[in-house]
Amino acid sequence: MYSATEQFADFNKVNVAQATKLASVAMENAEKLMTLNMNAAKVVLAKGVEGATAAAAVKDVQDLLALRAKYAETGVETATAYTRGLYEISSQAQAQFTALAEEMWSTYTKDTAAWVEKASKAAPAGSESAVNAFKSTFAASTAAFDQFQKATKQVVSFADASVRAASANAANAVKSATKGRKAA
Repeated sequence: MYSATEQFADFNKVNVAQATKLASVAMENAEKLMTLNMNAAKVVLAKGVEGATAAAAVKDVQDLLALRAKYAETGVETATAYTRGLYEISSQAQAQFTALAEEMWSTYTKDTAAWVEKASKAAPAGSESAVNAFKSTFAASTAAFDQFQKATKQVVSFADASVRAASANAANAVKSATKGRKAA
């Protein structure tokens, strides 16, 4: 026997479990971001103290110019490393949220299809065309979402490859600039 109340209670249990997973992933990634920021603040503070100490010990203009160039390079390297860490955390979080959304969508479609099947069996006589129309609409919306999801994955993959390439190019540019200044 079909019971809408039981089905509704089951949907609610699933929703609570999924909300708990979502909150857990959000907190985990917020913690990673906070750790990255605290470590970055420590590095910046240490570099600031080191730079101030080195500047206080400078005896001539050449030493000051060399020191300035050294800390400019170090600053770019630090900023690049921070940006790379931030991107890694963001892309990992995006992957986790995407996996969770896919799991939620899969559960939703499976549960909704089961609900439609049970409801159609309990539907009054003569409602077959309405039930079939609903099933058809549901199948079409599921297929459309699947296509959208595939397209989104392709865009994310392309963006990820572009950001990684840009990051590698920036790191190479810093290395080249450092080598060029040391040779001069």
